Amino acid sequence: MTNIPIKRLREGAIFPTYATAQSAGADLYACPDAPVTLAPHETVMIPLGYSAAIPAGWVGLIFARSGLASKRDLAPANKVGVVDADYRGEWWIPLHNHGEQPRTVEPGERIAQLVIVPCMSAAFTEVEELDETERGSGGFGSTGSK
Repeated sequence: MTNIPIKRLREGAIFPTYATAQSAGADLYACPDAPVTLAPHETVMIPLGYSAAIPAGWVGLIFARSGLASKRDLAPANKVGVVDADYRGEWWIPLHNHGEQPRTVEPGERIAQLVIVPCMSAAFTEVEELDETERGSGGFGSTGSK
């Protein structure tokens, strides 16, 4: 288990929690000063109320909560958020209302989930040719066309 130091920045902030012992994602909780209503197709930045120090060699990936997305049309606007190991500012979720009805987010409500995974940097090297593969240059959907 990797330790993630967290600094509380707002009263009422709830730190990430795992719903079960086998949960891959830790729930992330909204920490606005008051309930926030998102109009249809609106994106609002929702604060989480803390900053954290993800260790070098790791990254935090922020995903939608399946129930919130499927039942209330709310999901992170950027689809998958990336929290880099060197980021120390407050965490926010750009929450988007994909539906046709206004939706309200309450302080303390679970709005996303965080998965911590190992991450490596790469060196990008220009070459004249790339190695050949069975797929080659087949693009979107090409692996299902056989």
